[in-house]
Parts: sequence; structure tokens; C-alpha cells
Amino acid sequence: MRDFRVTSGGIELAVRERGEGNRPTVVLVHGYPDTGAMWDEVAELLAARFHVVAYDVRGAGASTSPDDPLDYGLDALVGDLQAVLDGAGADEPVHLVGHDWGSAQGWEAVIGDRLRGRIASFTSISGVDRRHMARWAREAVRSGPRGVADVLGQARRSVYMPVLMAPRAGELAARLVSVAFARGMRLREGAEPRPGHPAGTLARDARNGLGLYRANLRPGGAPAGEGRTDVPVQLIVPTKDRYGSQPLLLSARGPVSRLYVRRVPAGHWVARSHPDLVARWIAEFVEHIDGGPETAALAHARAAGEPGRDFGGDLVVVTGAGSGIGRATALAFAAAGARVVAADVDEAAAKRTADEIGVAGGEGYLYQVDVADAEGMERFAGYVRDTFGVPDVVVNNAGIVIMGSLLETSEDDWARVRSVNLDGVYRGCRLFGRQMADRGEGGHIVNVSSLGAFFPIADLSAYSAAKAAVLHLSECLRLDLDRHGIGVTAVCPGLINTPGVRRTRFVGLAGAGVEDELRERMARTVERRGHPPEKVARAILRAVRQDRPVVPVAPEAHIGRALARVSPSANRALALLGRRAGDRLHADLKHRRALRP
Repeated sequence: MRDFRVTSGGIELAVRERGEGNRPTVVLVHGYPDTGAMWDEVAELLAARFHVVAYDVRGAGASTSPDDPLDYGLDALVGDLQAVLDGAGADEPVHLVGHDWGSAQGWEAVIGDRLRGRIASFTSISGVDRRHMARWAREAVRSGPRGVADVLGQARRSVYMPVLMAPRAGELAARLVSVAFARGMRLREGAEPRPGHPAGTLARDARNGLGLYRANLRPGGAPAGEGRTDVPVQLIVPTKDRYGSQPLLLSARGPVSRLYVRRVPAGHWVARSHPDLVARWIAEFVEHIDGGPETAALAHARAAGEPGRDFGGDLVVVTGAGSGIGRATALAFAAAGARVVAADVDEAAAKRTADEIGVAGGEGYLYQVDVADAEGMERFAGYVRDTFGVPDVVVNNAGIVIMGSLLETSEDDWARVRSVNLDGVYRGCRLFGRQMADRGEGGHIVNVSSLGAFFPIADLSAYSAAKAAVLHLSECLRLDLDRHGIGVTAVCPGLINTPGVRRTRFVGLAGAGVEDELRERMARTVERRGHPPEKVARAILRAVRQDRPVVPVAPEAHIGRALARVSPSANRALALLGRRAGDRLHADLKHRRALRP
């Protein structure tokens, strides 16, 4: 390890390098209100394989400050970076890594001409280019309500910026930052303060760093152009970043020709909370750019960088994928760029779904499994892990419906409903959740529950009990797996027009043909409702994107959930009306059956 100083435009920059100088050079640039010491853990891990350079940017740590408090423009900062490269003897192109405002500097360096040919790759963590940001906001607003919501969501996250830019208010905010920074790192980021970070110069650094906002975020200050670059870029996107939303942090999709996207379930200071993971991803990317093979993980990250493919490169497992909601969900994920394993007890049906995905240009794979078979599910989870890797998303959708009074529900019927609708979900959660937790890169589990989870239905006692258990299991599991960065969602559809309606079994019905007539009436009812399985599939994809805990689908599901929470007595009264209507229907069917010869 060697410390030295370089001069840039009258500023002295404090530089620290680790590792041997004849190895590929990795340059680490910090953001606000940090110093180069923010990178210590990552730098130590990288130093065994690379020549690692980190420095305090102007106005931070041991570096000096400009006389003009607004002399923090990105042009000046790129000049500082150039001086560091020269001082470190970086004759070959370097691999640049930036965090926060360090990332903004990196974008300026790889897009502009000043350092053309001197940067081999760029890894951006929680930072964006101003041109990309402006382009994303324009296109998002034009795209419709979802895009507008994304922009408004980011505006809420960025509300601190106008405060930092304002005279006097900014200085007061900087003082508060210096007081609360260490505590926030511990409570919100899971990163314990340690010697060097936060720096002893934090109060001064926070005040000086206001120049970053005031010099670069003035109205109309974004440079022209789309921000195109041919430099390979790796985005490390912390999914729990309080300051940058995923849509904003992914705004480089399109202008960057070689883009790799990695998501990590962490907050803004991921380099402090997950240094092993960050160092591993940087090393893997650098070695590939320097001529090494593209690993499977990098290939998936490259697919995730393609525009318009929210789940590009992700591995998604869907049970009950042979028809209905499962099939629609598998096709929707594949259309969004995911590799999909379509599992179903009916092998031919699973094959049809996988073939449909293939015909559409996606990657679909089939697997025959009964989720009620504990050993079969163990084999299935092992097969997925060994063949494709750990899933990023698992949708536990497989289910069956048996209708009739609980008094007429046999032990075998009860056991079958429970083993598929509840035990199958438990197995999918436990087996694949364990894989996700061991991998340490997060993931998402979706459990398909039902309107029946919060709306009592007399003839669906077994089914509704299992689905209510699925809902509560999901709520508990969400708390349990949050520590691993794994999201859990319970999706509760209402009356959805799926082929499963015509496969419903009835118990306790007298008279031949009554079951068939009930199925036909049910099928006509859900057809009139006009809610296809694709509606649920779209809700599932949104739930994963937004990490939502509970998602009702269709008006009756929203009403049932609201009544269950606000007025349980009204919910029961409405359910009683439904039961009486069912009683009249059963009586009518029996009467008409009795009149037939």
C-alpha cells in the first residue's frame, strides 16, 4: 500500500494504491459525503488480483478544496481523474468504478472525449448520467401512468436535492448529515461505522460537497446528447436504495451498447454492507473485459441490460404452468426476457407452455412434478439448481379446487387440497428460498392465494382454509426472508376465467349430471366477468418489480380484502347472501333433476 499526492488545477488530491503495479488497474471513485476510505474493504479484496487505486475527490478527506465553492463541475472532476491516472502510472486502459457522485464522474469520463481510450470498463453503483436521467424522465412521462408514477416516485426520493442546493438551507442540511450519517449507516444500511468511515473530516466534507449539487444540477445544466458510449458498463443496482429508484438507475439501457446489470438486495452504501459481493462482481467483470470467458452470471447480466426486458437473464420457476394463471405467468415472464422453467403435474401441458415460449423466441424448459410429492419437489429443486442455477423468481401457483360442504369432505379430499394448495407452496418456498438465501443475491417468491383467503365461502371450506394459510404464510415468510433480501408476495385473484373452472370437483351432490351442470354454470359466470389469466400474470410481474406484499386481482378481490380489514361483519353478511344464493341454486338443480324422466 502506498499513499501519494497529485496536483490538478491547483488542487492536491490524496491517492492510495494497493496491489502490484504490473496488474490491471482498478480505479475507485467515491461519492458524497464519503472519502476514498469508503472503499477500504472492497479495495483490500481486489488488491490480491489487481492494482487498485482510490483517492479523495476535491474537497474531501485529505485532498484540498478549491477557492471557488462552485468549482466542482464534472469537467473539473474528470480532470482530477486524469491527473490520478497519470500519477498512478496507468499506461494501459483502466477499469473505473464509481459510487454515487463518483459514478456521475465516471459517466462523464466514459461518454466524453477527454479520457477516450484510457478506460477499459466502467462499473457504476447507485449513480446515473445526467443525459440518461433526462432522457428517462421524458420517455417515462410520455409512456403513460406507470411511467409518470416512476418519475414521481424518483422525485420523492430526490426531495433532498433542492434543499442541498439552496443557500443556508444546504449548509444546515450538511450539518445534519454530518451528525446523523454514522447512525443512518448502521440502522438503514446494515454497515457498522469503523475507523476511516465515516471520516473525521465528515463535517467539512459534507459542507464542501454541496458544490457538487450546486455546480452540476442547475436548471438546464444537463449536457446535450443521449449519452452514448461503447465502453462496457456494469450497473450494480441496489434494490433497496433510498435515493435512486430502479427505473432511474437503469436509465443507461439503450445508450450503452455493452451493458451488464446486476441487482443486489442492499441499500445505497452496498460497498460497505456487501463488500465481498461487490468485489466479486467487479473482479468477474474486469477479467472478462480483459479477455477472460463470459461466465453464466455475466451472460445473464448482459441479457438484463437489454432495453425493454425487465427480467432479462432472470431464471423464473412457475408451478402449475401447464394452463391458466401458471401458463399466462410463464409466458409473461418469458416475454420480459426471463428464462422460464414451466412445471406441472401434467407433463404434456408443461411441454406445451415451454414450446409456446420457444416459438416466441424465449427460453422455456419443462419439468413434470406433483407439488404434493415431497421427494419429487426435492428432486425438482435440485434439478433446477444443478441445471440452470438458483432461481431469481419462484411462482408457487399449482392448485386444485374441491367444492362442497365440509361435512361432505372426506379425509382424502381434505388431505389432497391441503397437500397441493398449502404443502406445495410450503415446499416451493422452503426449497427455493433456501437456495436464494445461500446464494446471497436476493430473489422473489410469489405465492398464489385467492379471494377465498379473506372472504368466507360456504362451499369452499377446504380450499379457502388452505388459501388463507398461504396468505398468512406469505406474510410471515416476508418477514423471515427480508434479512436475505428476498421479497415475498401473496397474489389473491378473484373470479378468473381459467380452464381449471371446468375441472372443479364437487362433493356431497346427489343426482347424476349435477356436477357437470354446476361446472357449466360456473364457467359461464367467470366468462361473463371477463378477467383472463393474463390479468393475474401482469399483476404478478408488477408485484415482483415493486416488491409488493399482497396483491388482490379483480374488483371482488379488492372488495373482499377491504371488507375483511375494515368491516368483518359486513364481509360475513355478504358471504351469507352468497351462501343463500348457492342454496337456491342447488335446490333448483335437484328439483329439475327430479322432474326429468
